[in-house]
Amino acid sequence: MDVTTLTGKAVLVTGAASGIGQATALACARRGGRLWICDLDASGLDTTAAEIRALGATVTAGRVDVADREAMRVFADAVHAEVDAVDLLINNAGVAVAGGFLHTTLDDWGWITSINLMGVVHGCHYFIPAMVTRGRGGHVVNVASSAGYVASAALPAYSATKFAVVGLSEALRDELTPHGIGVTAICPGIVNTPITRSARMRGPDDTPETRQRVIEIYQRRNYAPDRVAAGILRAVQHNRALAPITAEAWAMYYLKRLSPSLMAWIGRAIQARARRSVEQG
Repeated sequence: MDVTTLTGKAVLVTGAASGIGQATALACARRGGRLWICDLDASGLDTTAAEIRALGATVTAGRVDVADREAMRVFADAVHAEVDAVDLLINNAGVAVAGGFLHTTLDDWGWITSINLMGVVHGCHYFIPAMVTRGRGGHVVNVASSAGYVASAALPAYSATKFAVVGLSEALRDELTPHGIGVTAICPGIVNTPITRSARMRGPDDTPETRQRVIEIYQRRNYAPDRVAAGILRAVQHNRALAPITAEAWAMYYLKRLSPSLMAWIGRAIQARARRSVEQG
């Protein structure tokens, strides 16, 4: 799909109140797209919508929980009352749970899978069929993570959902190619977004000190969401199946392919070092 200009194109972005979703919605607006955005954060959503309008683009914003299938159906009906189908669907909404499997509760599992996995499924379920029926192609972007191909003992629930999003994206790509619809799994590494503040922390990681250190690591890395947004549009332009974003995401991608055992050893070493840093204060 050519996204050098999005004039006359309909773009839908979930999780658009902040971070990658907000930056991507704004990037699409700058290219002339007609935006539909949703999130649970009404205040952040209003801010995004105002910035989109300031760019001269048209936007409709809805406070929608992507985990709620009925809410997503209603939102999709409202979108399809205005356009036959969206051209670019960006399933971005996501949350995180940090902590080992032994410390992760079933409530945590239910929460993260309902958003990170089923939120993507809902987006695909309610918007892709209309794209197919219209018959003019388009593109689907599912935001996963580098944790979607490199698992970590510190992020079992998060990794499980992101691995699932990558797998779903690969399957969808095969199914939708005959319809001229591309599918890309976006896999960012360390990106400075609010997810570090909203993530659930479990077990030994569940301390204010640990959360603050994680926030500081992401802030020092300082890879801004707008750079991810640019990467998303590049990936769509080139119809990439999987797109690591950030240098560390690329390094992990290649290392996992070349030597899974070495990648696992490095992961354990990094976690041990991080643990010592927290313990030493």
